[in-house]
Order: sequence, then structure tokens, then C-alpha cells
Amino acid sequence: QVQLVESGGGLVQAGGALRLSCAASASTFGSYVMGWFRQAPGKEREFVSTISPWSGGITRYADSVKGRFTISRDNAKNTAYLQMNSLKPEDTAVYYCALSPTGGVYQTAYDYWGQGTQVTVSS
Repeated sequence: QVQLVESGGGLVQAGGALRLSCAASASTFGSYVMGWFRQAPGKEREFVSTISPWSGGITRYADSVKGRFTISRDNAKNTAYLQMNSLKPEDTAVYYCALSPTGGVYQTAYDYWGQGTQVTVSS
């Protein structure tokens, strides 16, 4: 069983930046694809970004965040990051990190989930 803990959320003005972290409890972290998802009020949870298991690996982004968000990971620290720049009010959501043996944009592929961290972007 792997536990994930997100941190770094908060309140920021539009145009600002935040860096989310996701710390994993297990050394097997480096064997999994890391994904970030988000859920805005009244909406379904949606895909944000993924990164393949190795540090500096292949990344993928939702069109809505491409060019503004950067995903990364440090397997030596069992930690992944989501750097969010040029934030917009529509980025307001609870952000979740998750681990999958296979990856992809579908939540059903992810076995382990964090509790989420709130990001609020004011206009």
C-alpha cells in the first residue's frame, strides 16, 4: 500500500504561481507513472498531467494547462511536483496526485490517490 500526501496548495491571484508537491510513502514510487488530476466545484475530476516513472521522463498535459504547468519528479525523494504558472481563476480546484502502473488520462488506471490540496485563484 502506497500513501500519497499533497501539499503546496493555497490562495493566489490570477497570474501568480504555486508549486504542488506529492510525497509517497514507498520506495516503489519510482516504478509508477505519476498523475495529477483536479476537481473544480460542481464538476467531475479531470486529468491534468502525467510523468513516466523515471526522473526526467515523458510528460503529458491537458490542453488547458499546456505551456503553463510543469510536472516533474525526484525518485530519490519519492516526491513529484506540479509547478503551476500564469494561474487563472478557472484553475481553481482540488488537486490530486495519483500513481498508476500504466498511466494515461483515465482515473481508473490509477491505484493510489492522495487526499487532495485546494488551489484557489482569485481574479
